Amino acid sequence: MKKILVVGSGLMGSGISLSFAKAGFDVIVVERSEDDLQRGMDMMKKTVSSLVKKEKWTDEETGQIWERIHGSTKLEDGKDANLVIEAIPEKLPLKQEVFRELDRVIQKEAILASNTSSLSISAIGSVTHRPEKVVGMHFFSPVPLMDLLEIVRSLKTSDETVEQVKAVGKHLGKKIIVAKDYPGFIVNRVLVPMLNEAAYLVMEGYTPEEVDQGMTLGANHPVGPLRLADYVGIDVLLNTMESLHEGFNDSKYRPCPLLKRMVEAGLLGKKSGKGFYSY
Repeated sequence: MKKILVVGSGLMGSGISLSFAKAGFDVIVVERSEDDLQRGMDMMKKTVSSLVKKEKWTDEETGQIWERIHGSTKLEDGKDANLVIEAIPEKLPLKQEVFRELDRVIQKEAILASNTSSLSISAIGSVTHRPEKVVGMHFFSPVPLMDLLEIVRSLKTSDETVEQVKAVGKHLGKKIIVAKDYPGFIVNRVLVPMLNEAAYLVMEGYTPEEVDQGMTLGANHPVGPLRLADYVGIDVLLNTMESLHEGFNDSKYRPCPLLKRMVEAGLLGKKSGKGFYSY
């Protein structure tokens, strides 16, 4: 595993790319357009600068990062990658379209991984001719600082594939948990319904500050659920709740109507400047 292809350079894709480059891998980052690619590269530079300023990373550690990261708008430029990590929006048809193309252009020995936080790895892998080499690699934001990597295996993912991505995760310095291929996996199946319930409390008249203080002071959480929801993105939170609701067909996962109204109004959290809080 020497050459990594990352599809998508948004918040997650840029963090994944930096983490692999820092660990010594050669990384190709692919985006839909030159503009999107430039935004992604700018985000990476800003992230590195912030990490160095906060003394999380050193100048020495980051010195060769930019020699190892290469940008492109063509998947074919990563055809000889050993591992592909897809980090595009949480829409199953969109991911399946990308995986069909990856299966066509990337060498047959390569592992194809998705950074999905809730979608079915089985459904994603079903559009390829190598479902045994399709796996979930769910990183957490900010990727360079968060210790956990959640590996998700479908019914067709091979033991060899799981062991290979475990080894890669350990090389990145991550702690590994292996999840079964059910909606939300482990972390988001517990976390996201809590954020959804916090949104219900706001809908019922509580302030975000009251709800968050209740959890930070009463449950010793490092950040309140509504502040965390803003960081995650209200649209991402809604998509995940909808995946849980559809996947389990259980009313306990019903998305809070307030989340739907907020997404319709463009109140997406920190990335849009306003969610439950203003930024």
